[in-house]
Amino acid sequence: MCVLIVAFGEHAEYDLVVAANRDEFHGRPTAPAEVWTEHPQLLAGRDLEAGGTWLGVDDKGRFAAVTNVRSAHPGAGSRSRGFLVRDFLQQQHLGPLDYARSLNPKARDYAGVNLIVADHQGLGNWSNRDARPTALTAGLYGLSNGALDDEWPKLTRLKHAYQRVRHLSGEALAAALLEVLRDREQPADALLPNTGVGLERERLLAPIFIDGGSYGTRCSTVVLRRPDGQMLFVERRYNADCAVTGESRYAVDANAIRRLQS
Repeated sequence: MCVLIVAFGEHAEYDLVVAANRDEFHGRPTAPAEVWTEHPQLLAGRDLEAGGTWLGVDDKGRFAAVTNVRSAHPGAGSRSRGFLVRDFLQQQHLGPLDYARSLNPKARDYAGVNLIVADHQGLGNWSNRDARPTALTAGLYGLSNGALDDEWPKLTRLKHAYQRVRHLSGEALAAALLEVLRDREQPADALLPNTGVGLERERLLAPIFIDGGSYGTRCSTVVLRRPDGQMLFVERRYNADCAVTGESRYAVDANAIRRLQS
């Protein structure tokens, strides 16, 4: 997962709005979003190489997502970052901040990572770059491969785009956010972050939607959660030519997850 916004407690109809792109090598084996057979409370895509996931929700309306930290790798990285999402969604007795605190002793088990987690009571952020769990208040947040709310061009552009469509609701809002997540606008070089990967790669990774041939945006995900727990989850998938290859739509309602017709 390489860019996402989370609107927490600030939309008129939804207490949680998520719009996110997962960027990855197209050759990395991946399963689309579905209910996991061995964890039927969990709805997420699956990284078939390591076994974890980049973003998911559960039947209690909880949410989690990770991004890698491009400029810092404080840990040995022996454990997949995708397990951070899976483990939070499995441990439904733990709130966001309690779960984040539990990770501090394990911080060096992962390569550089950002984690954002939510339930109905709160929103939390954790990164092993500083191992400081943070409770977040209501507001709009952005996360890519730096620190939370680093003003990278893609994050600023994604936040502004959300503000333009936040008056919408339901399918109209989901469709608008999926369109926003396809934005390929290339920022000026002077605005790009310097994360140590060189200017050419900074350019490649700069747009909201990445068209990089063998590496690029694999899927876009939108999550809309109402205060009563009803949730719409939409995942749209892309190939190396940026063509849509499939879409999964789910409703989470009263502790049940059901697939909707696309």
